[in-house]
Amino acid sequence: MRLTALSQDPEAYESALRDWSGAGDTEERWRGRLTDVPFNAVLTEGGSPAGMVSVTAPDGDGLAELISLWVPPHARGRGAGDTAVRAALEWAGRQRGVHQVGLGVRPGNDRAVALFARNGFTRARVDEGGELRMTRPVRREAED
Repeated sequence: MRLTALSQDPEAYESALRDWSGAGDTEERWRGRLTDVPFNAVLTEGGSPAGMVSVTAPDGDGLAELISLWVPPHARGRGAGDTAVRAALEWAGRQRGVHQVGLGVRPGNDRAVALFARNGFTRARVDEGGELRMTRPVRREAED
């Protein structure tokens, strides 16, 4: 699914398909990503892939990054993005040391900004590359 996302919506990601195919397409590299990124979820609908999302381990300040969110065209507009974000936030809420979830949105991706805003993320800043940074405090399960 990651390769499909990089192929179909390359403008949405820092990584490029060429980085994960050819010489970059190794079992060691894929296993490393799964080790370095502790939350990886694939959503399905009717047995077909309907989205993916990942979350990094927290940094020293308790910030975990929501990364690699993608919903294929056939599943867009049907709640898969919201489901993916909720799953990521629920995971973060169960992790020790995670106080905030952050993410980056590439310029012009207004649908992603709207998705994250309706899920409680607020604009934090625009980085040097023009990417919008958004954050949201983590709610612990006992707080919900």
